[in-house]
Amino acid sequence: MTSDMVNKHRALQRSWLKQNLPMVMTFSRAAMAPVIVGILMSGWVWSGPVTAFLFILASLTDWLDGYLARRFQSESNMGRLMDPIADKILVLGAIIMLLTMGRVDPVMVFLFLGRDIFVGGIRSVAAANNIVIAAKPFGKWKTALQMMAIPCLLVYEPIFAVPIADIGYFALWASVGLSLISGAEYTVGYYKSRA
Repeated sequence: MTSDMVNKHRALQRSWLKQNLPMVMTFSRAAMAPVIVGILMSGWVWSGPVTAFLFILASLTDWLDGYLARRFQSESNMGRLMDPIADKILVLGAIIMLLTMGRVDPVMVFLFLGRDIFVGGIRSVAAANNIVIAAKPFGKWKTALQMMAIPCLLVYEPIFAVPIADIGYFALWASVGLSLISGAEYTVGYYKSRA
């Protein structure tokens, strides 16, 4: 293989990586959810801190995929649609496990699920009408609060006398409020797009 062929091959690899790395990050976030669920179900004594660490790592890809997509100019409709779906898979997997552990309220989980099903319906109708609704500001703040609260609830025990479980619990309730507001934002956004 000549040096020109090697250089072309490397250039193609870099180009492929730039175009696809943001989506790989998005899918890795969704793939982390069953890993976290499996570790929590194992009953391992260190399952809380380990899953909190894995959740934080997965949460960082939420920022990283958007940053890379903008930097490499590889933003796409697929990325805009899959990014919030990956967030939901990660968050709901952890929240459902926290529900089974008695660390969150059933009403909280119901509101999250109800809102996500509703917004999914709005997005489906929008897609059928060739309308793409990107994530809204309140939805982004809601996700940020969840990404902060869930690790606190996974660790649960106080750290240096700081009641992180209480902080996580109240932050998660605050994210419920933002979740409902962002659901209204999606609805308004859909009807504005149709006008």
